[in-house]
Amino acid sequence: MEAILLTIGDEILIGQIVDTNSAWMAEQLNLQGIRVREIYSLSDTHAAITEGLQAALDKADLVLMTGGLGPTKDDITKKTLADFYGVELEFHEATYQRILSFFERLGRETTPAHREQCYLPANAQILTNRMGTAPGMWMERDGQVVVSMPGVPYEMKYLMENEVLPLVKTTFPGRPIGHRTVLTAGEGESRIAVRIADFEAALPERVKLAYLPSLGVVRLRLTATADSTAEVEQLLDERVAQLEALLPDLIFGYGRAKLAEVVGRELQNRGKYLATAESCTGGYVAHQITAIPGSSAYFRGSVVAYANEVKMEQLGVSEGTLVQHGAVSEATVREMVRGVLQTLGADVAIAISGIAGPGGGTADKPVGTIWLAVGDEQRVQTRQLNLGKDRLKNIQYTGNQALNMIRKFLLEG
Repeated sequence: MEAILLTIGDEILIGQIVDTNSAWMAEQLNLQGIRVREIYSLSDTHAAITEGLQAALDKADLVLMTGGLGPTKDDITKKTLADFYGVELEFHEATYQRILSFFERLGRETTPAHREQCYLPANAQILTNRMGTAPGMWMERDGQVVVSMPGVPYEMKYLMENEVLPLVKTTFPGRPIGHRTVLTAGEGESRIAVRIADFEAALPERVKLAYLPSLGVVRLRLTATADSTAEVEQLLDERVAQLEALLPDLIFGYGRAKLAEVVGRELQNRGKYLATAESCTGGYVAHQITAIPGSSAYFRGSVVAYANEVKMEQLGVSEGTLVQHGAVSEATVREMVRGVLQTLGADVAIAISGIAGPGGGTADKPVGTIWLAVGDEQRVQTRQLNLGKDRLKNIQYTGNQALNMIRKFLLEG
């Protein structure tokens, strides 16, 4: 079973807003065994909506639309749908009474536009929207279904969860489908592909593997279909176990887990406190760590030592090291680790110094040269990164590499 999603609104096409509705709807449909074949964004015109709707119904029996159902004149979806099905707009008294009650609770008056909003296609099954004024609409013809919902995300989600998905489940019972996402850090997707080439080649037709790379993290998403949910779970359990055996050094979590969250759990399990000493990342690693609730249980704090004077005064980096090796060097980050351990009373520390860009590089140390060190009182490990010239990407990539270094350091200890 396949579906097509249509998002209506010039605000999407001119880049004023990002279409997050489609991603959420696709995820929910997929959980019911319905594959989203295509997603279209359409202009707020009668012609564009009509053409997009016809193109969608030529390819799929289920079409979900969002947008264009407001009370203003530029919201033309319902009129276009009525014309498409060759029906009139009829006043829907129950919807009007709901809107009156909705505004009464808010202590506000309705406008003539709200009454106009209650004229709906005669063939529509009305879906009650308790989060706003615009109702959803379910329309069927020749075994095909078109669903129209408001574009406001929380209104759309309410309708999907309470009205649309239950109807979809009974109208289009899908074949069980399941997903597992294995999270990795430390290698790029091409190197991972080499390591699991035999595994991938041996996957049965019912199991698919997708590589989803981001800065410093690669997600491996397994998708399985079968005749029963139990069989889907078994297929996924077996493949995840195989990946765990092939990539024991890279896998840090599953699903939506965050690397900083995993690091925090490892610190807490060991009863250790972490500190960071950051130069070019400007506190980004500390930000990732403290974004996790409860991080005070394992995080001491951070010294953002951007200037050399701060490196010397707050972290005890020697002037001789800075003169001989420079701020961006292995020797400097080693001393930054030792210094922040002492300054903040931590058990484990990460230190970072580099040239994030886009300027500031030299022939010996071009933009993207970044040194990291992780350590405790007994040992210190270092690593050099050679990245590009995009400042933000360099900072984000380095942040993930730093967290992964901490994770591995803790596991090795």
